[in-house]
Amino acid sequence: MPVSRRDLLRWQFDLAWSLFEFHLDRLTEEDVLWEPASLCWTVRPGADGVWRPDWEESEPDPVPVPTIGWIGWHVGWWWSTAADHARERTPRRREDIGWPGDRESAVEWLRGLRTEWLAVLDGFTDTDLDATAPFPWQDAPEMTVAHMVAWVNAELMKNVAEIGQLRLVRAASAG
Repeated sequence: MPVSRRDLLRWQFDLAWSLFEFHLDRLTEEDVLWEPASLCWTVRPGADGVWRPDWEESEPDPVPVPTIGWIGWHVGWWWSTAADHARERTPRRREDIGWPGDRESAVEWLRGLRTEWLAVLDGFTDTDLDATAPFPWQDAPEMTVAHMVAWVNAELMKNVAEIGQLRLVRAASAG
């Protein structure tokens, strides 16, 4: 029985999300800002109370190891931007996307982004999926919205694996 491209992309997303839920349900407050190395990127509250990520415009060498909080912010940033592009809204700037500040709020935020993304994904038709991708490949007509959705799925899976690995390493280090 043939499956539509949208349904296949939705299945792939749901698979990645189910793995994310496994880790989100087990995250502790202590996990989120645990710094796994001396060279580390994390999220910090600014004077205005908004939590912002450590960031450099060009990636340093060596690359700092991110905290789970930083990775969660990163997911929120690229996912918000992808949803904005898919909905033909002006995309939010990286500087405008803060981290919620604690585990519970971050998990709620990420689950809210999932709901927003599913509304976008479930609304795509085959014609929509064939259109030129607005993000992350501007000016690349061979890249379609279907490619963008597949990229979202791959990026989510990568970030879920990073969060899971950090959570496991912290737990193993503590014991």
